[in-house]
This record gives sequence, structure tokens and C-alpha cells, in this order.
Amino acid sequence: METAVQEKFDYLESVLGQFIVTSSTSLSRLERNISALSSEMKEFKDEMREFKDEMREFKDEMREFKDEMREFKSMVEADIAESRADRKAMNKKWGELANKMGTVVEDIVAPCISGVAREYFQVAEFDFFAIRLQKKNASGTMRREFDVVAESENHLFVVETKATPRTTDIQKFIDFVPEITDWFPAARSKTIVPVLASLYLPPDVVQFLTRNQIFALAMKDDNMDLLNPELLHQ
Repeated sequence: METAVQEKFDYLESVLGQFIVTSSTSLSRLERNISALSSEMKEFKDEMREFKDEMREFKDEMREFKDEMREFKSMVEADIAESRADRKAMNKKWGELANKMGTVVEDIVAPCISGVAREYFQVAEFDFFAIRLQKKNASGTMRREFDVVAESENHLFVVETKATPRTTDIQKFIDFVPEITDWFPAARSKTIVPVLASLYLPPDVVQFLTRNQIFALAMKDDNMDLLNPELLHQ
């Protein structure tokens, strides 16, 4: 009996020893894993701290870049506005000077008519072209000077030029348009193209001309062009 108890006691002692050894080994392994994990977590935290610092620096750089771009955009817009204002002022001065010198028709408007006729009216060439044309009406009772007259097979272009168009001048031309065929009877079977030309025409003047079926010709960017081509579709 005593021998059996001793054997069981020895067995339990052996099992307990193995358990202690195994537990100690596992605990050591766990401690090593925890230590390694702790080191990795520390490295990760350090990396995240560096990343946050880099992101903070990046945000600061982006903020500075946006501020610089905002300043640059403002400068560009100011330069564009100044350039447009300078161009309009220059066009106006150019027109006034050319008008004083009597060359606004020959030097500025006349060379543009063929391009306008080609682009918008598909007129390849004119059968007749004249500047400062002195002509009597059909009855011979009145004489009038026409700044530019250009005639093709199907069109008659009558261009009135003004360096600084006044409302009274514009209205006189509008009133004259229905009488054009009195000076050019052969054009009764053609399309009459009345054009008021100037280096600069304000938007309200262009609208007024459009309402009265008159084409507006003025500087657009760096060339003279029609400012109301929509009349072609009316």
C-alpha cells in the first residue's frame, strides 16, 4: 500500500516538474515574443511619428505652394486685365491718330474686308472694290462719299468707318441703309451687307447695331473681326 502511494507521489512529482519546465519555457518564449512585439511597436510608433512630421511638413509646403499659386494667379489676372485695358486704350488712340491723319480707312479697315468676306460670306474675290468712293444717287440729285464699297457676284458690302463712333453717326448710317440701292441700283438683286467699323466698339454699341441688322467690325484680340456674326443666322 505504502509502495503504491509512493509511486503515485513520484509520478505526480515528475508530471509537475515537466509542467513547470514546459511552463517556464513557454513563459520565456512569451516574454521574448512580447519583448519583440514591444520593440516592433516602438519602431512603428517612431515611424508613425516621423510620418506625421513629414505629413506636417508636406502640409506646410502645400500651404505655401497654394499661397504662392494664389499670388501668381492674382498677378497673372492683373497682368491680363492691364494688358486688355492697354490694348483697348491703344486701339482707341490708334484710331484717333489714324483718323486725324486720314488713314484709318486705307491702313486699318480696308485690308480686313476681304478676309471678313471670305470667312463669313464665302466670297473668294471681289468684282469691285473702292475706298473713299464719291458717287451720286440714281437720280443724280445727291452725292455721297462711301468709306469702303466692295461688290461680288451676290453681295454688296458697304462699310462706314468711325474712329470714335457717336450715337448720332450710328443712327445716320442705320437710317441710310435702306437707301443704299438708290446709289447702287444694280445691287437690288444682291445681299446688302452694311458694316460699321471702328478699332473699338463698346458692347452696348454692338448690341445696338445688332438690333438694327448692322454688322459690327472692330479689333478682336490682335485682328479686326466681326463682333456680331450671329446676324448671319437671323
